[in-house]
Formats: sequence, C-alpha cells, structure tokens
Amino acid sequence: MNKDQVKGVVKDIAGKVQEQAGKLVGNKEQQAKGLGNQVAGKAEKAYGDAKEVIKDAVKHV
Repeated sequence: MNKDQVKGVVKDIAGKVQEQAGKLVGNKEQQAKGLGNQVAGKAEKAYGDAKEVIKDAVKHV
C-alpha cells in the first residue's frame, strides 16, 4: 500500500464522518463538503491503486 492509497482512504473516511456530522446538525453545506471529500478520497485511492499496478507490472517485466 502506498501513501496515495492511505491518504485516499483517510480522506474518504473523514468525508463520511463530515457528511454524517452535517446530517446530524442539519447543515447541508457540511454534508456536501463531506461528499466532496469522499469523492476526492476515492479518486486519490484509485490513483494509488494504479501506481501499485504499474509498479508491480514493471517488477515482473
């Protein structure tokens, strides 16, 4: 697991917490920010996943 994968997972989880906190207090802006962070986290993790695939492919060449 590389740093991009870890940072992506952390950002996704933080976004979920932020979204739920927004729901709890009725703050739509907070919910939207949380959803945005989840999307960003998933994208960062996918980038990290791609880097791992490439690194593994290069090792096996």
